[in-house]
Amino acid sequence: MAGVKFYIDLCKGCRLCTTACPKGIVAIDAETLNSKGFHPATVRREDMGKCIGCAFCATICPDCAIEVER
Repeated sequence: MAGVKFYIDLCKGCRLCTTACPKGIVAIDAETLNSKGFHPATVRREDMGKCIGCAFCATICPDCAIEVER
């Protein structure tokens, strides 16, 4: 099963990963702020099973804040 790990303190909330995800499961966490004051990207726990491990989100991230585990 594939999974996505976010390094939330590296994320600046640019939303590029949200547009790259073909399953539409990557979203900005509007309730959380990271150490830099940004709302980080995340995948809700209940949506993690929908991840196909394509790594588009990690590839497009300019801050290397995403790791995809296959």
